[in-house]
Parts: sequence; C-alpha cells; structure tokens
Amino acid sequence: MVVLGVTGCIGAYKACEVLRELQKRDVDVHVVMTEHATRFVSALTFEALSGHPVFVDQFGLGAGSDIRHISLADAADLLLVAPATANTIGKLARGIADDALSTLFLATRAPVLVAPAMNVNMFEHPAVVENIALLRARGVQFVEPGEGYLACGWLGKGRLAEVPDIVAAAMAALARRRSLDGQTVLVTAGPTVEDIDPVRFVSNRSSGRMGYRLAEAARDRGARVVLVSGPTSLPAPAGVQAVSVRSADEMARAVGDHATSASVVVMAAAVSDYRPAAPAVQKIKKEAGPSRLDLVRTPDILRSLGQAKAQRFLVGFAAETENVVENARRKRREKNLDLIVANDVSREGIGFGAEDNAAVLIDAEGETELPLMSKRELAERIWDRVEALRKRHDATATPRPQKVGK
Repeated sequence: MVVLGVTGCIGAYKACEVLRELQKRDVDVHVVMTEHATRFVSALTFEALSGHPVFVDQFGLGAGSDIRHISLADAADLLLVAPATANTIGKLARGIADDALSTLFLATRAPVLVAPAMNVNMFEHPAVVENIALLRARGVQFVEPGEGYLACGWLGKGRLAEVPDIVAAAMAALARRRSLDGQTVLVTAGPTVEDIDPVRFVSNRSSGRMGYRLAEAARDRGARVVLVSGPTSLPAPAGVQAVSVRSADEMARAVGDHATSASVVVMAAAVSDYRPAAPAVQKIKKEAGPSRLDLVRTPDILRSLGQAKAQRFLVGFAAETENVVENARRKRREKNLDLIVANDVSREGIGFGAEDNAAVLIDAEGETELPLMSKRELAERIWDRVEALRKRHDATATPRPQKVGK
C-alpha cells in the first residue's frame, strides 16, 4: 500500500495522474493532503479516485476510532510525497509535525520518496538545499524536478517530475521494500583499535557511517541484520543486532560467530592491518632518544571469508589513495570477492568522516562509477547491485540433479 502525500502547489493536479498510474499497477493508494493542497485539488477528487477517505485533519479518527496518522503509517509500504513544496520539505527535515502529512512522516518506518516542486530560486535556496541533503542522508529518496517553464513564469529547475518518472521511482522503491525478506545480512563498520599501552593506540580515520548506512538500508529491505562495529560515535541503528568490538582480533571472532548464518557479508569496516606486538601493561614513559614500536599483522578477515565463501555473497571495500581502480580489481581477485566498492579517500569531502561518498563498484561483469551522493544513497545503490548479481547467479546456476522415479 502506498500513502500519497499531496502538498499545496499547482503540481497537485498531477498527483491525480500518479494515483491512477499506480492503481494500473495494482497498487492500493491512500491519500493524505495538507490544508493548502485542498486549495488546488479537492479532497473529494482524491477520495473518488482512490476509493478511500482522504486524510487531511490530523486530529480526525479513522475506522474503528483508530489514530489515523499511526494506522496509515504502520500500513504503508511507501510514503510518496508528490508534489512536495519547500515548506513541507523543511518540516520533514526538521521534525516539525503540525499537520496530517508531517505527523505521518515521523510515525512511519516505510521508505519515503519525495518529488519536489517549486520556483527555481526556492529550489536553489541554501535552506532548501540543506534540507534536501539532510533528508537524503537519513535515507529519504528523491525524484529530481524537471527543468523548463514553471507555472510562475520563470525558466529553470523546479517543475514537478513527469508522472512516468515518479511512478517508476515509486515502483522501484516498492520492489526494494521486502527484497531481502528472510535473509540474514552481516555488515562490519568503523575502525578497529590496537592498544599500545593503557592510554595510546593505533587506529584509522573511519567514522563507521558507510557501514551503518548499509546496515540501515538492508534492514529497510526486510533483512535480519547483524552489525559488527568498531568504536564509533554513531548510535546503533534501530532494529539491527549490534555487536561492539574494539580490536581486529575481536572483530575476527565476532565475524566468525555470525558469518555462518549470513547469506550476504559486507565488510565495510576499516580493519587495522597491524597491531603492536606486545602492548605495555603500564603507560610507556617518554624517554630521551628514539623509541621503537614493533608491529605484527592482524588477521585478514576478508581473505578468510573469501577462502570459505561457499554460497555466501561477499562484498569488500577498497579505500585507496592512488591507483584506486587497479588496486581494487586486484583485491577483488585475490580475496575471492563477488563485489568490491572502491573509493578514493584522498579526495576532500568524501570518504572517511564525511556524509557523502563517491565510488566505483567492481564485479566480474564490469565496473560502475557512482558520482558523489549521500552515503545512504550509495548504500542503496550497492544493495541494488548485490541483488542484481545474486539474481543473475541464481538464474544461471546449474540445477541440482533430481532423482527420477521408476
């Protein structure tokens, strides 16, 4: 079931077409409108088209006296806001719940797809740009507005996307909704920390954001998710089994404990390659002259998983500073990976610690370069590729011999 949110702008009439096109694809559509939306298209129109009461009054009760914004939020497989004004986008981004639509948005766990429509200057205003970026980082998907003549007479970007584009994006979001249903997914994230003494350690700059976004995206596709994370400042995602570790050895043990039940393993953690050979029990005092720190290799968790992969789908990451694609190709082959995500962490504004990332997806079929986007968007693109590769593998796998009865 899709909840179609309609807000107050001239593009509201196109929401009627969106509703009809979704119905042609056997989608049940319920409509929620802002008060301003009813100035452009009446609630009665959407009620006649959808066959359901239209939700406008956030204090109104539904059938059986249920709380409407909660019951619709629970039942939704997708919340589609088309058109979405700058005002509504701002409310969604900042958690303001003062009407039926914004209240329902906060209450739903369903994927959210937003199709903005507004004047070009409004669309390019720093406040709107920031609000859209904030929603993207939280996993909200967008259908980009079109360019051309706007209802206000201006020429530029801001026109509501074409109906076929909105419907196609909605159907894709619905397809993702339960695409990992019944699967167990293991994701690793964050850095590992290797102690030198009780107050010093060796680590790296990973924030854990990419792994956490991958875990959230898998959860939203219906998977049971185990997230093994090194130390980060990020809160554990709701609905995910979080396992906290510190060192590479601890991560290796945790991965070993959970990998056997996983159909997909995504190793997004930045695991330390070396650890001090003999951590000091007491703090090492500063002494005159040079000091030496002896290091030994940590377990190669990814290689071990590749050697014992069986039917498990294995995804690795390659954070590189030079020869990014070449190094990632070699790593994929050497560690027996189905897919590797390569990114250049030397580029400013992406990679470690940033909210955005750009990457190249490399698998046996080829390479896909993905431009700068939020890490949640990138997580969705990675899962799309994982699912496409798994489907093709299943379709071409040799069937097991069947016994023929006498």
